[in-house]
Amino acid sequence: MEKIKQFLNHAFVFNKDIQITVKALLILIITLIIAAFVLKTLRKLITRKLPKEDKVKFVAVFSYLKWIVFTIIFLGTLQASGVNLTALLAASAALMIGIGLALQTFFQDIISGIFILLDQTVHVGDIIQLDDKVGRVEEIKLRTTRAVTIDNKVLIIPNHLYLTTSLYNWTQNGSETRENIEVGVAYGSDTELVKKILTDVALAHPKVFKHPAPLVLFTDFADSALMFKLIFTVNDSFIATIPKSDMRFEIDKKFREHNISIPFPQRDIHIIGGSK
Repeated sequence: MEKIKQFLNHAFVFNKDIQITVKALLILIITLIIAAFVLKTLRKLITRKLPKEDKVKFVAVFSYLKWIVFTIIFLGTLQASGVNLTALLAASAALMIGIGLALQTFFQDIISGIFILLDQTVHVGDIIQLDDKVGRVEEIKLRTTRAVTIDNKVLIIPNHLYLTTSLYNWTQNGSETRENIEVGVAYGSDTELVKKILTDVALAHPKVFKHPAPLVLFTDFADSALMFKLIFTVNDSFIATIPKSDMRFEIDKKFREHNISIPFPQRDIHIIGGSK
């Protein structure tokens, strides 16, 4: 018994102010094991009746909260076991400051990730635009968001950018989005015919919704052309460039058939000669 007591009281001395006994280490390990079991049981009880999507979000957030709890238990157990935490923290203060500065952006990403998961500003499947980059969200983690562009390139977006940059969510109000094509025709063209051609081209495309019906706006008397905007609805804005390209081909074809020209910019230059 005396040997066991001596073993438990054996201290690992790092310096005159920092030392820890075997007993303190054993208490710490047992406390962490019990805490892990309690937290795991608590997580199962809370997520038992949650929907699958909410359960994934809660588990992601809970995993980080768990490490915060472990840190508090770790420090509290050491203090209760007689370890001089003041000396320990003082000795590691410079190191902690350096680590804190290095991990500043890392923790910004984590906090932003928690906000995204909780307030549901972005969901998997949403089409987002950030700094002129557009992609469909494939995965949301606490530190990064993974999105895929239309040309199958992967975007890894640090979550802190959601707090510092304007984010456009194209599909938060639903997968249906309004798209448009702008075109200019020469002065003197039959504007009613132009309107009919644009409407017919939109209605003929299989990706364009019939309801709401396509809309043609006469937007401007520009310097070199009469400007029109064709507005229509599609179900997947992520690939909207494809039906828009199809319709531009068809508009060009129909304009040629009806002798409607798309003018290029023109300028009239008047040269005034001076007398000699």
